[in-house]
Amino acid sequence: MFPGPLINATTNDVVHVNVFNNLDEPLLITWNGIQQRLNSWQDGVSGTNCPIEAGSNWTYVFQTKDQIGTFTYFPSINFHKVAGGYGPIRVNNRNVILVPFAKPEAEFDLLIGDWFEADYKEIRSLVQESWGIPDVMLMNGKAPYGYSNATDYESFTVTKGKTYRIRVSNVGSVFSFNFRIQNHKMVLVETEGSYTNQIILDSLDVHVGQSYSVLVTANQDEADYYMVASPKLFDTNFSNTPYLVGNGVLHYANAVGTGRAPVPNGPDPFDIEFSINQAKSVRWNLTTGAARPNPQGTFNVSNITLTQSFILHGSKAEINGTLRYVVNNVSYLTLDTALKLADYFRNGSGVYELDAFPVRSVNDAAAYGTSVVTGVHKGWLEIVFNNGHEVMDSWHLDGFGFYVVGFGEGEWTPESRNTYNLYDPVVRSTVQVYPGRWTVVYSFLDNPGMWNLRSQNLQHWYLGQELYVRIHDDDPNPAKERPPPENLLLCGIFDESPSPSGAPAPQPRW
Repeated sequence: MFPGPLINATTNDVVHVNVFNNLDEPLLITWNGIQQRLNSWQDGVSGTNCPIEAGSNWTYVFQTKDQIGTFTYFPSINFHKVAGGYGPIRVNNRNVILVPFAKPEAEFDLLIGDWFEADYKEIRSLVQESWGIPDVMLMNGKAPYGYSNATDYESFTVTKGKTYRIRVSNVGSVFSFNFRIQNHKMVLVETEGSYTNQIILDSLDVHVGQSYSVLVTANQDEADYYMVASPKLFDTNFSNTPYLVGNGVLHYANAVGTGRAPVPNGPDPFDIEFSINQAKSVRWNLTTGAARPNPQGTFNVSNITLTQSFILHGSKAEINGTLRYVVNNVSYLTLDTALKLADYFRNGSGVYELDAFPVRSVNDAAAYGTSVVTGVHKGWLEIVFNNGHEVMDSWHLDGFGFYVVGFGEGEWTPESRNTYNLYDPVVRSTVQVYPGRWTVVYSFLDNPGMWNLRSQNLQHWYLGQELYVRIHDDDPNPAKERPPPENLLLCGIFDESPSPSGAPAPQPRW
């Protein structure tokens, strides 16, 4: 299946996913936005899990504890995500929790992302050079309406007068996109597990790794209407890449014929101010409950005291003549040993050095490092993301939702805190950072574990723009984390078997 099957869960469900690796190299799947409460053993990234070797299988078991919302899953190692392997996750409310909008007639999952037609191994081999731009924008694995190489396009059938929930996710590797539906307004209601203030939109910017829910009412003449996703900060006309504008069809049940009207234009793709203003308008609904009946606004940041601040500069650099992506001039070095194993069995000894990474400064020279930093358990962490790239970036923190409190231009300074929205910042797990600008989030570190903090841009992530936050409480009563699962995989220094031949990693390994 492409995309993969829907994981349709409800708050607090325990989900079992048996992953069979029929590839010829190791594989991991991560659950983007699922917080894995007290259980980073199931997170599915290189620092928490040993890979599922070729020809074998492994079962993830995780709980959607105290969560609702729209999420995705995808492969996390070996550049596999560029080849697909992604799918949708819904976490539905329990019946006893009121949802802040009427039950829609139906729900549609819409996974949109840029796509390369070349084999992923070929693209992976070029990733440190000029790997080009994607060829096409897919909607649920289908090429745009009218694409010459495709036999099908995405289409949702609706009935006039009914309202539908569309869960839109950016599962691409490179481009943010602007999503819109011809002649139809959208009502934003949810993003990545948070109900939002309900705002009416003509179009919506969705950045790599992000998910939203919009309500669309079929209130137009019975016909076919385009659903469009066009890349941000990119001119498809100038580059002669018309199929990087994804389009499908919203089909009215009694429509006759197919839509032939021009594809509707969106906002100027280079209008950053439009995008930032829209991002600032996405705010938390303070009065509704989410996974619990008490209002989301019960948990707010208006009077918190910060425990830590990380100031992170994402950029690129050359190390030993090789292109790398860096955070504060450190490019993450992926080890054969999963960090979580080393943390559990050896307190990290001999595998990584805790807090060697500079969390508030940029090193003079770019270098490799296995970056693991301390997060204070039950402390409030401020993270400043600075984008030193010429392209959009987006950052994700596993294990948590964070409050998106600020966007700004140029270099962040402590005085920038005067511009924060501390009243109703939305809580999500992936946030965009505009070129040459900064974004700030707050997170309450109440979930012990080893948690990945990464760029969602696949090239940036694969070539080193990530680190891990270790959150630990020494008090054993009660236990703060779940023990390792019975089917725990071992690797690196804990694996006595010969090292299998896997995909060529771009990182040097110990």
